[in-house]
Amino acid sequence: MKIGFGAPVSGAWAGPENLALFAQRAEELGYASLWTFQRLLIPGDGHADPPYRSVLDPLLALAYAAARTSRIRLGVALVNMPFVAPAYLAKQAATLDVLSAGRLDLGLGVGWSPLEFTATGAPSDRRGARAEEYLSVLRALWGPGAASFNGRFYTLPECQMHPKPVQQPGPPILLGAVVPAALRRAGRLADGWISRSATDLENIGESIALVRESARDAGRDPDALRVVVRGVVRPDPSGAGTAGPGGRRLPLSGSFAQIRADTQALADAGVSELYYDLNWDPQVTDPADGTEVGVRRATRILEALAP
Repeated sequence: MKIGFGAPVSGAWAGPENLALFAQRAEELGYASLWTFQRLLIPGDGHADPPYRSVLDPLLALAYAAARTSRIRLGVALVNMPFVAPAYLAKQAATLDVLSAGRLDLGLGVGWSPLEFTATGAPSDRRGARAEEYLSVLRALWGPGAASFNGRFYTLPECQMHPKPVQQPGPPILLGAVVPAALRRAGRLADGWISRSATDLENIGESIALVRESARDAGRDPDALRVVVRGVVRPDPSGAGTAGPGGRRLPLSGSFAQIRADTQALADAGVSELYYDLNWDPQVTDPADGTEVGVRRATRILEALAP
């Protein structure tokens, strides 16, 4: 299983110096990938889950990291398709793939925040059907020659887009999914499935099986699909970890040895890629003792869990 790292994009540690520092250090330590995520807006009263209160744009952050690295893959988990036109995202993704020499992994979702749907003017109905057409438009624009598409939701007049992505037939597309219909869509149409921060990692095998079953039913190779997991790590030197339902220790919490053992268990369950994401760690993103203390903690975790 490949191991990646969540880039500093949320809260106090999210800034140019730390983004460059952790991107470069993760590459030096042998991490396979660097990941960002999207959050456009939060309510006016400021009430939102801490990781979402202040977030850098995911694609711009990856472009910044691309300029300071040369090997590590660059993933976004994820961009919500309804909030940006497919032709525009196709251009952004192709550009980032060119500037990074073919290192982009494009995670896509259908959105969930009513606030963001309203603010972007995006329709919230038929999100699954719209997503399927959206993928068709992306792939048409990334492909060779002229492209066109006539769908129920999207229309692409005959046109060409250049430059093309370095990766052909385009950057790998990973779909975020929670409900069975969306998991099946990932298996049918995408290069893989990417989990969310709240995914039940103890029972993730059920979702993986559904994704791969859908791929098999669609005549695709289920073993070729990638399963990418955001690992919300909660280090605790005492080994007690963080209590979950029933008082059991949550996976990826506790000592570094316990976290490594949990990582192996996820590999055994069929996860192909896991990235440790400290953007959900308040001691890193909103440290009571100041940003420098949070950065030292993040550095210690990055080095201790290096592949």
